Amino acid sequence: MQLIQIGHNGPKVAPIGIGTWAWGDNLFWSYGADYGEAELKAAYDTSLAAGVSFTDTAEIYGMGRSESLVGKFAADNAGETFIATKFFPYPWRVLRSSLPRAIRGSLQRLGVPAIDMYQVHWPFPPRSLGTWLHAIADAVEAGLVKQIGGSNLGPRQVELAIRVLESRGLRLASNQFSYSLLARKPERNGLLQVCKENQITVIAYSPLAQGLLTGKYGPKNPPRDISRRVVNGSKLGSLAPLLAEMQRIAAAHGDKPLSQVALNWCIAKGALAIPGAKNAKQAEQNAGALSWSLSEEDMASLDALSA
Repeated sequence: MQLIQIGHNGPKVAPIGIGTWAWGDNLFWSYGADYGEAELKAAYDTSLAAGVSFTDTAEIYGMGRSESLVGKFAADNAGETFIATKFFPYPWRVLRSSLPRAIRGSLQRLGVPAIDMYQVHWPFPPRSLGTWLHAIADAVEAGLVKQIGGSNLGPRQVELAIRVLESRGLRLASNQFSYSLLARKPERNGLLQVCKENQITVIAYSPLAQGLLTGKYGPKNPPRDISRRVVNGSKLGSLAPLLAEMQRIAAAHGDKPLSQVALNWCIAKGALAIPGAKNAKQAEQNAGALSWSLSEEDMASLDALSA
């Protein structure tokens, strides 16, 4: 299995992880209606059994419920895990002391003595990104955090984070952002390049574009969730040529699911993809992308059609 390193000296993990945005969330997703704790545990156990050990969560996912579920599942499983979570800079969090309080909450919900990687979720005001990075650096020195990451940092913010952390003798390990066949702006604005040049691991969230790259949806079958329909509805009509090429590639590689084509595209770009998984079948399909790879010709055609 091809492995990817977290940061310049962190552990190596499979290039597919578990995204847990939907775990415990019934605002944007349908936790408690279409799926519940039993299905999520099956997804987690299936992932670990397949060698998928990187789990990404956040304090804001399900208002803490996602972290609690991840912590519970990890405690029940003897497999090796890597858990990354995030601090959300709510506008009322104006004091630097807000971050250590948030870390304590995440540690309690996850049930761990230290967080493998702690990330600033968004670089929102009123406090600067540097304020929160210095606070996480304090947590590293206190032994509560092992590595520091960012989420949704742009190119200039990554450069700022590098400078701030270097002043503390630390490195930015990762930056996660939306990256998929339908979200290629990071290739054009210099974000991928600055991460590559500084050995910052790229973590691709929404690598399946919230289901649009699985072939499940179309103009006559939009997402059921109103919020996702509003966000993605305008893209559905233009997907046909790309989905047709993905179907051709999937068939040529042994009738693979379309989702595996999309995930392998991210892997070929050097990213750690973190698709969501709400049940064992989805987790198994995600992990199945690790058993094969796209050819150069496949990549060229997908790049052209998704550009």
